[in-house]
Amino acid sequence: QMQLVESGGGLVQPGGSLRLSCAASGSMFSFNAMGWYRQAPGNERELVALKPRTGSSQYADSVKGRFTISRDYVKNTMELQMNSLRPEDTAVYFCNGEMVGRSYWGQGTQVTVSS
Repeated sequence: QMQLVESGGGLVQPGGSLRLSCAASGSMFSFNAMGWYRQAPGNERELVALKPRTGSSQYADSVKGRFTISRDYVKNTMELQMNSLRPEDTAVYFCNGEMVGRSYWGQGTQVTVSS
């Protein structure tokens, strides 16, 4: 059973940076695509960044130019580098991996941007 575990969340001031990591218990080559989603209180879960096994990464308009998604197939990790953080980036961030007919989610990590 594949598992995804996020880490790296926390409290940061506006304008600061955080790096989230998602560790997969098995080979990341199993996933056709992996991505980061977030959910703020009262809001639906939304896509932040998507990295397919092949092809270009995709980003939500709200994070373009500030966030960068990457996958490390040797370490079996996916990371999200978040720069120039804003209070509206505050949310629980979830790691997601998609296989044919199956979707995997991590437990989430809280990111709070506040002064």
